[in-house]
Amino acid sequence: MNISIPGFTSPAASTEAPLEMLAACHIRIERQCNTLRRLAAHLAGHGVDEPARSAAAGVLRYFDTAAPQHHADEEQDLFPALLESMAGSDPVCLKGMTQGLRDEHRELETAWARLRPRLQAIAGAAHENGNAGATAPDASSALPAADVEAFAALYERHIRFEEDELLPMAARLLSDEELARIGRAMRERRGIPPV
Repeated sequence: MNISIPGFTSPAASTEAPLEMLAACHIRIERQCNTLRRLAAHLAGHGVDEPARSAAAGVLRYFDTAAPQHHADEEQDLFPALLESMAGSDPVCLKGMTQGLRDEHRELETAWARLRPRLQAIAGAAHENGNAGATAPDASSALPAADVEAFAALYERHIRFEEDELLPMAARLLSDEELARIGRAMRERRGIPPV
């Protein structure tokens, strides 16, 4: 899912174009959610094998690092900038929107906290079993498809709203200077040297 943000001439997904970077992150989140779905199905048929461990480790890395950074980008930089852009007008709707998105971030974090230990167990199964080819005895229940689907569906709904409402609004309301400030904050959060 790629969105076109007015004012950007290229699909650059870097901190130089922070709204495009946020949209590109949505694509990566969707890919990780799809990996989770495939992993749940794979476990039922193949158990905890090397592809399952590798997939679990990749999903863990992403949702332990990039997803929290993405939420922080929005909550610490984008949302306040949008609220500030509304100074002098009625920001009640925007405050409600950003608070609702913050609440969804907490809901997503709670859902991730339920999935994370299961993925850690899958990713570490070879070490626990002492055999790289070992299969966990309860592999079919190692990652409940219903939990995966609930997590993925919540992220998909959240992403749709951000792409349909939040990012286009930000593109309309935020100045080049404010976008540059958000980009600098995103680089700093990730330890990327200044441009």
